[in-house]
Parts: sequence; C-alpha cells; structure tokens
Amino acid sequence: MVSHSIWIVGGSRSGKTTRLVEQFCSWVNTGRGVHELFYTKKAKLKASTSASLSLDIQQAKPGVLVLAANDDNRRELGDIIVTITQGKYPVRVKTPLGFFQDDIVLFWPLLTQLLKIKAQFPVRLRPESEQELATKLWRSQLDTEILRRAGVNEYRLVRRILDLMQLAAYSGTPCENIAEVLQTGLEDNNVDLEAQFLASLLLDWRNWCLERGFLTYGIITELYGQHLLNHENYQQHLAKRYQAVIADDVDEYPGVVRNLFEHLLDQGAIAAFSYNPDGGVRLGLGADPEYMAGLAKRCRVETLTGVTASLADRLVGPMVESLTEPMFLSGLPPMVKSIQTTSRAQLLRQTAEVIANAIKSGDAQPEQVAIIAPGLDAIARYTIIEILTKQNIPVESLNDQRPLISSPVIRALLTMMALVYPGLGRLVDRDAVAEMLVVLSRKPEPPETPAPLPTNIDPVRAGLIADYCFVPHPDHPNLLPVTSFERWDRIGYAATTAYGEILQWLEEQRSQQELRLIPSPISLLDRAIQRFLWNGSNLPYDQLAALRELLETAQHYWEIDTRLRQSRGAGEEFLSQQSTVNSQQSIVNNTIAEFIQLLRRGTITANPYPLRAIGSVRKAVTLATIFQYRASRRFHEWHFWLDAGSPLWAKGGAATLFGAPFFLQDRLGQPWTAEDEKSAEQTRLQRILSDLLSRVSQRIYLCHSDLAVNGQEQLGPLLPLVHAAVSMELDTESLNAVG
Repeated sequence: MVSHSIWIVGGSRSGKTTRLVEQFCSWVNTGRGVHELFYTKKAKLKASTSASLSLDIQQAKPGVLVLAANDDNRRELGDIIVTITQGKYPVRVKTPLGFFQDDIVLFWPLLTQLLKIKAQFPVRLRPESEQELATKLWRSQLDTEILRRAGVNEYRLVRRILDLMQLAAYSGTPCENIAEVLQTGLEDNNVDLEAQFLASLLLDWRNWCLERGFLTYGIITELYGQHLLNHENYQQHLAKRYQAVIADDVDEYPGVVRNLFEHLLDQGAIAAFSYNPDGGVRLGLGADPEYMAGLAKRCRVETLTGVTASLADRLVGPMVESLTEPMFLSGLPPMVKSIQTTSRAQLLRQTAEVIANAIKSGDAQPEQVAIIAPGLDAIARYTIIEILTKQNIPVESLNDQRPLISSPVIRALLTMMALVYPGLGRLVDRDAVAEMLVVLSRKPEPPETPAPLPTNIDPVRAGLIADYCFVPHPDHPNLLPVTSFERWDRIGYAATTAYGEILQWLEEQRSQQELRLIPSPISLLDRAIQRFLWNGSNLPYDQLAALRELLETAQHYWEIDTRLRQSRGAGEEFLSQQSTVNSQQSIVNNTIAEFIQLLRRGTITANPYPLRAIGSVRKAVTLATIFQYRASRRFHEWHFWLDAGSPLWAKGGAATLFGAPFFLQDRLGQPWTAEDEKSAEQTRLQRILSDLLSRVSQRIYLCHSDLAVNGQEQLGPLLPLVHAAVSMELDTESLNAVG
C-alpha cells in the first residue's frame, strides 16, 4: 500500500518547513476534495495508488490542523501559509499544548459528566499560581524531615513533584500509575523519598484542582490524553473537523501527541510531518523524539540532504569526532578561531572587543552576529550589552525575562497599593516611598515625545520627603503634608506641587476604599496607571510590557481568589491562613499582601523586548543561551560560543526536569544510571554541535576562560576544540579603549 502521508526528515535548515508548506499547497491545489477523501471507504482508500491528494477546503470548515513546536514557530508557520495561499484556505495553527487546552475548554461539559465534577467554567493556573497553591496544600505533609531527605528546599521540592505530574501526562501515563513508574525509576537514584508518597500528593493536588475547576498544563494534558481522546463522541467530532495534519518539528513534541496523530491517521486523515535528527531541543523537558519517530513507519519517508550556506559539511565531522577521540584532532580550519583568557571578566571584554572591531571595520553587520552560551548570568548579559551599546552597537537579548519587581514602575505601584489598603504597612518602607514619589511624579509630555520622561520629584527631594513625611504603621502607614517639617521650602515649587497631587490622590483612594467604591485592586492599579504613568505620554516598550504583565497577573490572581472563595471553607483556608478575622475586607487585604509578596519573590517575569519585530528585522547582535537559540531556529554568519570550556555545554543550556528519563516511552520506569547520563550527554552534545554548525555560515569564535565565574577551572567537553582552533592575538591598547 502506498501511504498518502509523508515523513520529512532532515537536519537543521535543510528545508523541512518549506517542504511542508509545498505539500500543503499541493493538497489544496489539485483536483480531489477533502470531503471525498474523508468519506471514501477504507477499502477504496487502500486501493488508491495516487501519491498526490488535494483538499477542497471550505471557508467554514478549516479541515487542516497545523502544529508547531513553540509559539514563535507557530506564528511564523501560520504567516507563511497565509502568505503563500493568499489567505484562501483557513487553517488552525497551534502548539500541541495550545490545541489540548482549547479542546479541553470546548468539551469541558463532557468532561464534567465523565469525571462527575462540579460544572463550572475552567480556570487555567499559571505556573506561579500552581506552585503557590500546591505548596499550601502540601505544607503540612512536607515537614522538615521530608525536606532533609529530599536534599532541597520547599520551593524546589514542590516544583519537582509538580514536574513529575506534567512529565507523566506528556508521556501518556495516568496519574494513578505514577507511583509504579517512580518505584522502579528511583531505585538507583539516591532519592530518599517514597514513590507512593509523591504519587499520593499528586493525586490529592489533581483532585483538589478539578473540584475547583483549576487546570494546569499537566492536568490539561492528562485530561486530553486519558479521557477526551478516548471518548467516542470526541473521536467522531475530531474526525469531522480535521482531514489533514501538518506537524513541524515533531522531535520537540511530547509522546502523547503521537496518540492524537495515530487516531487521525486511523480515521483516514492524511498528514505531513517534519523531523530533525539533530533537534530534540526539549528532550528532558517533556519531549520524546524517539517515540515520535515511530510515526515514520506509517508514512512515505522523504530525506532532505544538504544545508544552505552553512559550515556543517566542513566541521561536523572533525568536531563530533573530537568528542570521542580528542587526541586525533590536529587542527581546525581557519574560519574557527579561539579567544582565550585567564578570567571570565577578561573574556567578556575581549569578546565584545572582537565583535565591535568587526562591525566597525565593516567585516560584519550587527544582525549577522550571534553570541551563544550554555548559560547567561546577569553579569555576562549586562557586561556584553553595556560594552557594545557604548560602541553604538545594539544588542537583542533573546527571551530576557526579568522579574517584574525589577521594574521601578511596578515597585511604585505596589507601594501605592500598600498605602491605600489597610493592614499592609509592614510591606512599606522609607526607600519604597521615595521611589514611588519619583516614579509617580512624571511630567506630562505629548505622545510624540520619544525621550524618557523627566520627573517633578528627583531622588534627592523624594528622599527628603520620605524622611520627614512618611509615618510607618503596621496597619495605616501615612504620608504627611510637605509642610510638616521646617525647611519644606527647600523642596521647591514643582516638587511640592507634584507631592501635593500624589497625596491628594492617595487620600481620595483611601476614602473610596473605605466606602467600598473601588471594585477591586485591579481597578486601583488601572486608576494609578491612567493618572500618573500614561497621562497621554509615550512610555518605553519595556515599561508597557511590564505594566501589561502586571495587570494580566493581577487579573489572574483575583480570578483565582474569587474561585477559591466560591469553594466555601477550603478556599477561605487558602486565602487567609495567617488571619483569624473572617471579615471580607481582611480576606481581600490578605490576598493583596500575598500578591505583593509573590511579585517581590521575583516569580513573575515580563519580556522587555517585543515578541516579534515590527517592520524590518532589528539590526542588532543576538545574545542567547544554547536552548533559546536552537528553539528560535535562527541563523547567523558569525557565531561566538561563549564559555566554550564550560561543562554545561553537555547539558544543552537547559536543566533537565527531575524524573524526565523515567517517562520516555522506550525506557518507561527504568532507573537512570550514571552510565545512562554520560551516554545521554554525549549524544546531546553531538546534536548541539550539528545543529549550531548548520546555523552559521562564515566564522566561529570559541570564547574560553581558564576560570569560570566562580573561580573554578573549566574543563568542559569542547576544550579540545578550543586548543585546536587558531588563537586570536588581541591589541591591548584597543582592549583598554573598549573596556
């Protein structure tokens, strides 16, 4: 039998996505219709020898499910399909988890009947909310002895346990079977925790969430794989909705997605898959490339060879061979150079110097350069960005998600909330008040003004006002009029006026809060943003992103708060564990305090850069970790591999989730030994080298310092490559000028 589905296999940048789009166009442009294909009996379909089928897609019936590995790739793939087909054929482009979530919500009434749970609209928990609520649910059971045996703090242990549930769901393992998998998997891993105990915690957590209509990524995936996908009514609906599937980079998908594909193929759908043997970026984070590769036996396999304009052909062989036989590596081609220093501080400066000199001389443009590291600490990011920015060279830091609390605007708004609502005085101090006065006293400027807005109260005057006018109090912290200290005239007219306006606004909000005229804390935040921050001005993008994330987080937090209060006694226990007062206002104030403390722990982040470039591609040097760079599927002419001697290169630039190897289908429940870890690191490093070499076309700089940031000697697996590369001779005077 000739299969109508195709399995496109090839390395990075070999044209797999382009081939997928071509196949889609072939389906929709040739004569046979999707409905004819779908309703044809299986016998007739098997007898067909035509390798070219087409889809007659109607506007009201998309018929084609398009999946991509992550959200960025999803948008890119969707744009390509819409552009090439001129928008004539509606398609649904999702990530696998996004698809699961949409269908779980759509068929929630069916699930409530199956599981016999309360019929209420589901609410998805963000990871930070999941962590917080699970910690409170389990706290009585995670005593000091349990934490000592686990060898980690409470936060890390809770995260590990929650990750186990997610990994199990991704593999298609029911929550009830987690104990069995862990029982054998943890035998030789020196983890002194009972598998049955961990599984019981997860069952309690899952049941607690379902009773309240809460959904996490793990629960969503389990509900879909264990209940929805196996339900006859849903299967019929699924078959009617989709007659074709396009799935890009299936090597990044969790194993449970294969069950979805198998079902669609069994129902007569046609499919096109792309698979990268050098991919597996998310292996250890839930992906199961080996299991997904089993789909190839149901398809017609197409192998794409050759990578456009890359160094892979010349360098993959000798570099990969050096990992196992470093003594036989005599040298590398001249396009591979090394930058070697003693300290990491020197390395960062010299790397930035080489980049600056290359750009200034015209050898390279900023958008042609990428700096890739196994891990990027705040010092490295700041140093590189600071040095290059001083040379008028912009830097784009991929997915540089900084904690919301690092933004002065966010800190000012949280201080404002603590001054309006009673009982939050312990969350306010003198420095926070001074910062709030500076931030909230911006001068109003017209929207077309691009420069940062000046303030009416500078830091010195704000400090003086906070010293003399701030009155700390555990329940009712207060700000006094500026005339409360003798030399208030030193503040100046502009600062005095601005302070008076802030003081008057705070008093108005307190009065309205006492009269219950502020619907929710979210309304208060919105009022403050409109009054002091927006005010017709043109805010920088990083501040807009932070404010948007703050409001979305607050909305989510109070949505959870409302649902918990609706769940009677159990919900109130979570909302006011520290309080014996049963008043509604005390519960609200306690929730605000927990919200402020959650943000101050740095749990919530916001990306200060646009998710996608507006207009032409930004002309900037790319700064990324290995994981971020590979996941974004970027390509550059010049690569700088930072910390090339680090042992973290074998880790792939991303931490493997605890228990991830136990839930791979080819070794489900088997113990993970030191030998297994060594073999996995060797394989992972080979994939990393093959992938990165396919994403660079001209030069590679191996940047190595003898000592790491903690002062330890670096003896990572790429060290033979560093010594085999041509060493750069740097000009000391030029280095001092750049530094």
